[in-house]
Amino acid sequence: MFSVLSRTRCRRVVCPDIFRRFTVLAFESSADDTCAAVVTSDRKILANVVIKQDEVHSQYGGIQPASAVLAHQRNMPVAAKRALNDAGLDISGIDGIAFTRGPGMGVCLGVACNAAKTLAAITNKPLVGVHHMQAHALTPLLTSYPDIPTFPFLTLLVSGGHTLLLLATSVDSFRIIATTRDESIGRTIDKVTRLLGLGWNGIALEQFYNTTTEEAEIPQDWIPFATNTMAGQMGYSFSGFHSHVERYVHKHGVETLTTGQKLGVAKEFMKVVIDHLEAKLLVGIKQCRTLDLPVRHLVISGGVASNQYLRSRLSRLLLQSPVNGQIALQYPPVALCTDNAVMVAWASMHRFLAGDFDDLSLAPVTKWSIEDIQTQMS
Repeated sequence: MFSVLSRTRCRRVVCPDIFRRFTVLAFESSADDTCAAVVTSDRKILANVVIKQDEVHSQYGGIQPASAVLAHQRNMPVAAKRALNDAGLDISGIDGIAFTRGPGMGVCLGVACNAAKTLAAITNKPLVGVHHMQAHALTPLLTSYPDIPTFPFLTLLVSGGHTLLLLATSVDSFRIIATTRDESIGRTIDKVTRLLGLGWNGIALEQFYNTTTEEAEIPQDWIPFATNTMAGQMGYSFSGFHSHVERYVHKHGVETLTTGQKLGVAKEFMKVVIDHLEAKLLVGIKQCRTLDLPVRHLVISGGVASNQYLRSRLSRLLLQSPVNGQIALQYPPVALCTDNAVMVAWASMHRFLAGDFDDLSLAPVTKWSIEDIQTQMS
């Protein structure tokens, strides 16, 4: 169990009027996207600004923290102003200010944190710090209305930083069923994308996968991936999959692979990675049934949740035995799968409406288990 982190909280005497629309301005800067958004309690997304840093980090083949924080510092004022302009509001039209508190890169988290706290201080508006993974998990409660997932539901959080299978029992109560023992699925996909010379992140792999017109071809001396990774254990391990591709590429050279062979390797890789996700998901579903938990929805979220192959595989899985359509798949729109401030605003909303705010002394948290959210609120 992760250690419990202290959180300074402030309950205002007068709670927000739940019959009046509450409007939140939110900030997100936990990794490489600078984000600001305006969202209302009646599920209106008035603004969603995301400023990418792809040009900054592509030269490094991954996120370079020092460069990321400088870009955040340049971009955050622009994102904040654009969000208010897009929403047709000035700061007087904002009722509360939220930000991603963690987990994430410490220097990057600090940009959104300081922007939010400074605005809250000078405008005397309430402040809420949000758990990044909680925000991803709750996004369908905003975007799927009125057919929203009902508690308890399973959520598969798949991104460049995390791979988590969770049981969500309320907006602030999550139990980890499985997590990765080494690296995340997103990081593994990014690495294989670079090994095949296709780009610096997994989006490039999917674009190649979907647009290449040549027939897929498996190289003659290709050794199939090992199956049944971590058999009998409730957890994920992805490092072996990228290492398998790495050994082959280092031995033969990526320049020797034809486009068709790259496509063949990419397809084999994506198949075995999703096979691994599915196998542990089915174990998790079985565990819920054993405990007589009435799970009716599976939510997939995080950057990798935008992958269409993953979505189609999971949709098919839930229709087949042993699930037989008894669990519905839900996911955010593609634009809200990757990091954004819309999800941060929505994840803060229940606390604003309850009059449960944070103090201006609140600091970012780089490592923060999603299981600790409720403990910190006690």
